[in-house]
Amino acid sequence: MSFDIICFDCDSTLSKIEGIDELARRVGLGEEMARLTNAAMNGEVPLEAVYGQRLSMIKPDAQSIDWLADAYITERVDGVEEVFAELLALGRSIHIVSGGLRQAILPLARYLGVPEAQVHAVDVYFHEDGSYRSFEESSPLARTGGKAEICRQLLKPGSKLAMVGDGKTDMEAKQAGAYVVGFGGVVDRTIVRELADVYCPDQNLNAVLTHIL
Repeated sequence: MSFDIICFDCDSTLSKIEGIDELARRVGLGEEMARLTNAAMNGEVPLEAVYGQRLSMIKPDAQSIDWLADAYITERVDGVEEVFAELLALGRSIHIVSGGLRQAILPLARYLGVPEAQVHAVDVYFHEDGSYRSFEESSPLARTGGKAEICRQLLKPGSKLAMVGDGKTDMEAKQAGAYVVGFGGVVDRTIVRELADVYCPDQNLNAVLTHIL
């Protein structure tokens, strides 16, 4: 199968880290946060049950978001540059669809050649002094089913869309008619193996090209 619109998750898909967990570790809340993140990604609790809770505990400031942006690029998954270069050369429309924080993901997107308008993530807001204020609570990506909503908006008549990701929230894209490629190169989740249309356990992202071109 060949797809003209290809959406990628960010955390544990394009980069080897879970951004929210890294921010938590930075303020001494790592283990607790990892439990909440895993519960959401494994489908044990709805995303909205933990999203605001995690941010209100961490209170990430502007400086920590810049730090995370650098970490996303440093910890990028093997093969990601080649995959994006090939897809862009073939004229495919690439989108990053993530429940992560948009300001932290944008530098990685620029690095990979993805326009800002094609990055769908959750905005974070700061006070004038750079301290944490709030997040985009109305974003569909901060709740269960949000990735399906974004995919419905992107899916044009006559086009075919694939979603590549590692978590339960990525599997929800199937509700919008997306073909879902489960990527297990960073985290191997049983629920993703079960729900994905096809599953890639390879650590190199190049493995997904076979299924989307």
